[in-house]
Amino acid sequence: MAHEIEQFTDGTAAFATARVSAWHGLGVRTDSAMTAEEAMRLASLDGWNVRKVPLTATEITPTGAESIEVPQHFASVRTHPKTGRPETLGVVGTDFWPMQNEEHAEFLNTLADVSGAHFETAGSLKNGRQVFLTMKLPQTMTVAGSDRTDLYIAASNSHDGNSKFRVVTTPIRVVCANTERAAFRGAPSVFAVAHRSGAKARIAQARQALGLTFKYAEEFEKAAERMVQAELTLTELQQVVDQVFPMTHDGKVAQANQRKRRAAISNLFLYGENQAGIRGTRWAGYNAVTEYVNHVAPARGTKTEQQKAATRAERIITGTADAPMEKAFALLTV
Repeated sequence: MAHEIEQFTDGTAAFATARVSAWHGLGVRTDSAMTAEEAMRLASLDGWNVRKVPLTATEITPTGAESIEVPQHFASVRTHPKTGRPETLGVVGTDFWPMQNEEHAEFLNTLADVSGAHFETAGSLKNGRQVFLTMKLPQTMTVAGSDRTDLYIAASNSHDGNSKFRVVTTPIRVVCANTERAAFRGAPSVFAVAHRSGAKARIAQARQALGLTFKYAEEFEKAAERMVQAELTLTELQQVVDQVFPMTHDGKVAQANQRKRRAAISNLFLYGENQAGIRGTRWAGYNAVTEYVNHVAPARGTKTEQQKAATRAERIITGTADAPMEKAFALLTV
């Protein structure tokens, strides 16, 4: 899988980043933090006017072409940011309610006003079917007294009906890094809004719920500190690995893959450079699992290191990397 950042025929790309260049080398880099308006403009996200258009099918008959209505189905269409022509993004149902990129940015702008956060990245993926914006918060998380981690709010939205509008509290700078993410009771890291006619009202609820951003950081630090103080043996970690990554079927290949996975995570736990000061603890075990998921786990269908990095970044944006990390956290937290 490639990075899937949208690229245009004029050589530009739908991506903007503040200060730090992205690993894929595409898009516009600014010298300072971006405003919502700058992020939208520089990433070519403004003026899309995503709308629903009734679907019809064309049947070729002996007497000519006949147009047939497709009930309860619509094309999700945008105005292309470069050509100005209408472009289909996907097929959606009657309940789908387009959420404009401007609404997406407005939502994050509201959070910026109350939190002091600033925009870091913005972009379009899969030829406009998915967009994302991230902001960096002024707060950081501190674990084990000295390990400071920046905190971000990342929001992604799909225009093809395949996923909800998702807001994530995470130590990640999309699309330039990988992350670890955990779920907490009372402080979830993800808030999702369905594409329905009441989506704007639910976004207002999300603004309230995103008081969880700071609660998330606080709870994360507390949980991590407890895990730093709790010992973990290699045997216990391997038992956790087998629960996080259960074999779905028996066979030599599955068994070999499980052994490789267990060995890779064990090696990170015992000898990983990032384990200094926490080695032999439950926090080190959790970090070994997340490092494996984000940096070591096979990226199927890729050949180059850049392709592998791209695939892993895609996992983060879409949330497909969350499940094993959250399960590991649940098994290792104390």
